[in-house]
Amino acid sequence: MIINIYPKKQLDVPAMRIIRYYWPAILWILLVLYLCTIPGDKIPKDPFYEKIHMDKIVHLGLFGCTVLLLCIGYYRSKGHISALTLTLFWFTAAAYGLAIEFIQKYWAVDRSFDMIDAVADSIGAMCGIIAFLFIRKWWLKKQ
Repeated sequence: MIINIYPKKQLDVPAMRIIRYYWPAILWILLVLYLCTIPGDKIPKDPFYEKIHMDKIVHLGLFGCTVLLLCIGYYRSKGHISALTLTLFWFTAAAYGLAIEFIQKYWAVDRSFDMIDAVADSIGAMCGIIAFLFIRKWWLKKQ
């Protein structure tokens, strides 16, 4: 005879249902960490890309997508999102970008700390919020 020592309510784990909305963001955050810690000698050097500061554009995109995916996950799980939550996502992404800069300085091979990259991360996070607001207005409301 099998005795279930867990009540039925405990088997239905709400956290597991909620986290499904965040899988894209979680995977993206791990990809950002991987890309930002690739050894410097493995990153292709191109004078044109250096002239247009392509690395800053990449930082904008990486952290913009991070916040966008977090916002979409939150919105799909809750049905709404507050200005405080948006601010928290921005601050968290900016802090994550700054932490990655320190990781690059102390642990990544041939990488260095660049405060301008951290600023680009922060601006990118803000761009992610703006992109989310447009997406929410035109796409998410229609679903």
